[in-house]
Amino acid sequence: MASRNRLILVLAAACALVSAADAPAPKPASAKICATCHTTAPGNLRGHFDNLLLMNHSFQVKIDERTEVLRFDMATLKVVTPEPAANAEAALKSIAKGHEMRVEYTEKEGVKTAVAVFAKPPVKLAAEEIATLEEVQKLVAMGPEKGKYFLFDSRPAPRFMEGAIPTAVNLPFPAFDKNVDKLPADKGALVIFYCSGKTCNMSPGSLAKAKKLGYTRAKVFVDGMPAWTRKNFGVLSPASLKAAYLDTNTPLVILDARPAAEAAKGFLRGAVAADPAKTAGLLETFPLARLKPPVVVVDATGGEAAKAVATDLVKAGYVGVNILSGGFQAWQAAALPIETGALATKATFVPKPRPGSISPADFTKLAELAPAQRGVVILDVRNPDETRNGIIKGALTIPEPQLLARLSELPKDAKILCHCSTGIRAELAYHLLKEKGYDVRFLPAEITIIDSGEFTID
Repeated sequence: MASRNRLILVLAAACALVSAADAPAPKPASAKICATCHTTAPGNLRGHFDNLLLMNHSFQVKIDERTEVLRFDMATLKVVTPEPAANAEAALKSIAKGHEMRVEYTEKEGVKTAVAVFAKPPVKLAAEEIATLEEVQKLVAMGPEKGKYFLFDSRPAPRFMEGAIPTAVNLPFPAFDKNVDKLPADKGALVIFYCSGKTCNMSPGSLAKAKKLGYTRAKVFVDGMPAWTRKNFGVLSPASLKAAYLDTNTPLVILDARPAAEAAKGFLRGAVAADPAKTAGLLETFPLARLKPPVVVVDATGGEAAKAVATDLVKAGYVGVNILSGGFQAWQAAALPIETGALATKATFVPKPRPGSISPADFTKLAELAPAQRGVVILDVRNPDETRNGIIKGALTIPEPQLLARLSELPKDAKILCHCSTGIRAELAYHLLKEKGYDVRFLPAEITIIDSGEFTID
């Protein structure tokens, strides 16, 4: 009997181990950058504000690569923003897309309902601890030797590799204690830290650590990288360009500012000819500034030609413009891939699609087929007052707020394409259905449908 009981216990323990191994890992409640400085209590999310849809009482929170959809009741929702607002609706509207936030929520039957939203406030420092944009620009123009300063980027390495302030050294706040050897030996030297802007705590955290180590002239450039890129170009190394953009297939524009004959002997893949004397002509057909295309300008050594082109782009309203440190010579010295022939003459840029999206062209090809030939379910998540004016032939209509209550109407083994009128509700539906295990995509564009079922996509 004792042996039998022991066998039962062993089998039970084995089953428990198998169940634990099969159980899905809990989804992170905090974005990695938020976790650097904060812990997240149960019933809370930390991430970045995304789409807001007041008509459906919903908003999205980006937590790194995933998205959470939250409902809210405007009558009871508490919204705290840095600047006071007239009411909760006005406060929600004031939160910029991408702003760091914390959300308190309740959950019932798989639906998360926000009860409080806290937009991250700007950091507070004493006036003598703050370095202004003008001060940093003046120092960078002089250089570390003449300006007698040390500039440190407190952001994690992946962000630094996307572009940094010239002369800055990466000293990530999370790894500060392991890299104190990067700090100057002279504790009376001017030391400046910066990170991702007014609400980022990493550079103030670096300041606090530096002061504890005895540095007496440590400061923070509070406005950080966002303010710098609006007025100035940044820099990145060949290794950073490869790791941050090329290896990740991140769309960007590479401009080659060398003379045409020199550039034709060897250039970076996809590079576009950019004569420093003809930037105005280049800008006539350049990707729109509102698309925020990352731009890297290359010349022979990272010198005046690249600076001239980069400066013109910044003046034209482009952010995220960087110069390749050391130029083409540094790229060559690193034994990185080179192409020869004729450079492109026109810059093109197609933003990386949002996860789960389908292109208008692909959506159109499917939607124009007879319903039986599509092989997909077209799900229209608009409200009844919109769908009564016309729907795509054969489409299933379920208003987005009713989606979770009507899942039984969706075949679990079918591919689903969501659309609304603008793409915002369709994206909400995508995240909700993906969470439930559906094979789903969404149209991220405006679509107009008439009573015949014909449609146009803008």
